[in-house]
Amino acid sequence: MSNNLHILSHPLVNTRLTKLRQVSTSSKEFREGIHDLSIMLGYEASRDLEEMAVQGQSPISPFKGSVVKPRIGFTPILRAGLGMIDGLLTLFPDAPVYHLGIFREKVSLQPVEYYSKLPPSPPVDLVFVLDPLIATGGTAKAALGMITEWGIPQNRIKLLCILASEDGLKNVLVQYPGIEIWVAAVDPHLTREGLISPGLGDTGDRLNNTATAKES
Repeated sequence: MSNNLHILSHPLVNTRLTKLRQVSTSSKEFREGIHDLSIMLGYEASRDLEEMAVQGQSPISPFKGSVVKPRIGFTPILRAGLGMIDGLLTLFPDAPVYHLGIFREKVSLQPVEYYSKLPPSPPVDLVFVLDPLIATGGTAKAALGMITEWGIPQNRIKLLCILASEDGLKNVLVQYPGIEIWVAAVDPHLTREGLISPGLGDTGDRLNNTATAKES
C-alpha cells in the first residue's frame, strides 16, 4: 500500500490483539492490552529517531552515550486515544501531551472537531498521533489536518493505532502520503455503520466500561 505503512508482526502482538477482540474481555483487561500494545507500537515507531551523543560518568569511569535528539509530543484523539498515553509516556516520560477532541457523527460518519490543546506554535520537532482505531479514516484525517496546519510537516508525524481497516488506511495515505503509520493489525472489512469487522468494538466504551448491554 505504501512504504510509510508499518504493520507489526510479532507473537506477543497477536496474543494481545486476540484478547482485545474477545467480547468477554473485561475493561481492566482491555485497558491493559491497549497499554501493552501502545508500548510495542511506540518502541517500533522510534527505531529511526536521531540520537545525540552525550558524555557521562558511571560508578566506574567516564563513558560516551546517546539520547533521543528530537523533541517529541503526543496528540491523543479523545477519548479513546487516552488509553494509549500511559504506554507512550513509559517510553518518553517528559513528552508533552496535546489533546485533540474529535468525534465521528453517527449518521454522516463525518468527523466533528470540538477541542484542541495545541499551543499557538509547535514547541516539538516530532508528533505521535494516538488513535486506537482507524475505521473510515475521517477522524485521523481531521487530526492530521489540525497538526499540519499547526506547523508540523507530514514527514515529522507518526500515526500510531492498534487496529485499522484497509479502506481507512488508504483514505489517510491518499491525503497524507508523507506521514508514517504504525499499526498492530489491519482488518479487511467495514460494516455499513463504518465499524471495523471483526474489529474491537467501541474502544472508548470498552476502555471506560461504558458499553450498554446491547452494545456488548
